Amino acid sequence: QVQLVESGGGSVQAGGSLRLSCLVSKFTNSHYSMAWFRQAPGKEREGVAGINGAGTTSYLGSVLGRFIISENNATNTLDLQMNSLKPEDTAIYSCAADSRPWVALRADEYTFWGQGTRVTVSS
Repeated sequence: QVQLVESGGGSVQAGGSLRLSCLVSKFTNSHYSMAWFRQAPGKEREGVAGINGAGTTSYLGSVLGRFIISENNATNTLDLQMNSLKPEDTAIYSCAADSRPWVALRADEYTFWGQGTRVTVSS
């Protein structure tokens, strides 16, 4: 069973930055993928950024160039650096993981989920 615990959410003004972290219980091999999802009020959950054990990444078009997903093997964390934040980035952000090697930004591709952390961007 993989356990995920997010931290780092908060409130920031437009143009600011936040860094989210997800503490992940370790996979026993490199065949895994992890991702960040978000869900804004009244909207469907959407995949923001994903990464696999080989370091391949994928991003939602609207965050490309602003958000960076990375994995820290020393601390077993999945991080999301969010820069140039916009009010439309306001959402509950959740990390997810699954034991397969390809990167995906579809929620139904992931088995394990964290509880979520709130990000609020004011204009």
